[in-house]
Amino acid sequence: MKKVLLLLADGFEAVEASVFTDVLGWNKWEGDGSTEVVTVGLRNKLSCTWNFTIIPEKTINEIQLDEFDALAIPGGFEEAGFYKDAYSQEFSNVIQYFYTKQKPIASICVASLALGKSGILTGKRATTYNHPTSKRKEQLKNFGAVVQNELIVQEGNIITSSNPGTAFDVAFLLLEKLTSKENTEHVKELMGFSTTKTK
Repeated sequence: MKKVLLLLADGFEAVEASVFTDVLGWNKWEGDGSTEVVTVGLRNKLSCTWNFTIIPEKTINEIQLDEFDALAIPGGFEEAGFYKDAYSQEFSNVIQYFYTKQKPIASICVASLALGKSGILTGKRATTYNHPTSKRKEQLKNFGAVVQNELIVQEGNIITSSNPGTAFDVAFLLLEKLTSKENTEHVKELMGFSTTKTK
């Protein structure tokens, strides 16, 4: 079984977290059955960007990082307090562990800034929220990343992306890294994301 640590900051965007639970959950029941997601936060109750509360399955101090095969981090909003957790030493420690062990790290939108804050993107290709009105790309550059004008960037085992619209694609890329392209295409087809046209 491939265990994925879904690391949630207070103020995370729910839709960006749900793609990981859905895609990897569909794989668990309808795909090759090999993936399991564990939701983890700094505390035992978290607020999403737009104020509903969730209870993660574990807090960071209740888990052993070596039990996990991959890390997934959804983005969130500054106004909801996202960066307080995302820029914390506890988050950085988790990110650095997965980077050191060369395990897959998948981030969506501004979650790449947490990767940048941890120091793992120095000199590496990456992206983040890319709307022309946003300051996030400049912030990512200031963390030493080589910022790309692409929707999704894969740099070794690290996936970064540019907005919530990329969320499902990021989750499918993580599934492909953990299983296979063939299995991922099977799950995509079951979920209605297949590129095959039907009549």
